[in-house]
Amino acid sequence: MSTEDKDQEQPLISHLVELRQRLMRSVLAVLLIFLALFYFANDLYLFVSAPLTALLPEGTSMIATDVTSPFFAPFKLALVVSLGLAMPYILHQAWSFIAPGLYSNEKKLAIPLLLSSVVLFYAGIAFAYFVVFPLIFGFFTSVGPDNVEVMTDISSYLNFVLKLFFAFGITFEIPIATLLLIRSGVVSADSLASKRAYVVVICFIFGMLLTPPDIISQSLLAIPMWLLFELGLFMSRLLFKPVVDDERS
Repeated sequence: MSTEDKDQEQPLISHLVELRQRLMRSVLAVLLIFLALFYFANDLYLFVSAPLTALLPEGTSMIATDVTSPFFAPFKLALVVSLGLAMPYILHQAWSFIAPGLYSNEKKLAIPLLLSSVVLFYAGIAFAYFVVFPLIFGFFTSVGPDNVEVMTDISSYLNFVLKLFFAFGITFEIPIATLLLIRSGVVSADSLASKRAYVVVICFIFGMLLTPPDIISQSLLAIPMWLLFELGLFMSRLLFKPVVDDERS
C-alpha cells in the first residue's frame, strides 16, 4: 500500500470512529431518558389516552385483549417518548458530525432550519393531541350503535395515536421541505404557487392515506398541510428574495 493510500485510509477510519462514538452517545441518551421515564410509563399512558377515556361512556374503560399488553403498551410508549425527547441531542450529534464538511453559508442556513424542524415536529404532535384527538374521538364514540359499548384495546389505541403523532409531526415539516426545495433551486416559489391546486389535491390524498377513513380526520390533516405549504412559500419569498440587476445595457 502506498503512502497516499494510507493517508486516505486514516481520515476514513477516524470518521468511522467518530460516527460510532456519536451513535453510541445518541443511544446512551435515549437509554438514560428511558430509564428515567420507565417508572412513569403508566402515567404517560394515562396522559396519552386521556382524549379517548374522557369521552367513554360512564362505567366503561379501555381493555387489554393480550395478557402482555398492560406491560408492553406503556413500555413501548415510554421508549417512543424517550426517543422523541432525545431527538434534539441526536440531531446535535448528527450536526456535529457533518458540520466540518459544510461551507459557512451552508452552516448559517442549516442551523435555523435544524432548530425549526425540531420545533415544528413537536408542534405537530401537540396539534394532534390537543386539537385532532378530541375531535376524531368525539366523532368515533358518538356514531356507533346504541347497543355497542366502546372499549378500546390499549395496544390498538397506542398504535393508532403513534401513527397520527408521526403523521402530524412529519406534516408540520412541510415549510422546511418547501424552503429547501426553493433554496436548492429545484423549483421556484412562483412555480410552486402556480401548482397550488395540485398541492391541495395531494394534501387530501395524503390525508386519506394517513388518517382513519372519515372526512373529519382527513380534513384535519389535509388543511394544515396546505396552510403549512403556504407558510413555506411565504417564508421562501421573504428569505430568498431574487437579486435584481439594476445595470442598464
